[in-house]
Amino acid sequence: MTDSHPLATEPGGITASLLARFNSGEVSAMMGLYEPGAVFVTAAGETLTEPGRIARELEAFLGYGLPMAATARHLFVAGDVVQIVLDWSIDGPGPDGAHVHLEGTASDIARRGPDGFWRYLIDNPFGTRVRT
Repeated sequence: MTDSHPLATEPGGITASLLARFNSGEVSAMMGLYEPGAVFVTAAGETLTEPGRIARELEAFLGYGLPMAATARHLFVAGDVVQIVLDWSIDGPGPDGAHVHLEGTASDIARRGPDGFWRYLIDNPFGTRVRT
């Protein structure tokens, strides 16, 4: 963890931590949000657990070079676990000048570690999307 990208010490700080890390454009900063063994769910519904594959998925989002906006709709806390329902969007001109608009409602699970910091256990950015 770096001072410029702090991890949350309270569930309510998870969104700010996500935005600071995402908007840094650094995959390594994003990877610091995940617990070892975390799951990332792709837009197609595939579950990724291998850190290299998660990093590549995140690189695709970061590759647009655009900031993310996000608002937590709900935080449901049970002890050291929180479910986060998060509305997010990425919007603007991409690297090739074409307009990019991505949005979703995430359904994520984070857990407070023994060090007191909250990290993602399950990151499902398109959590409310119907998948076939």
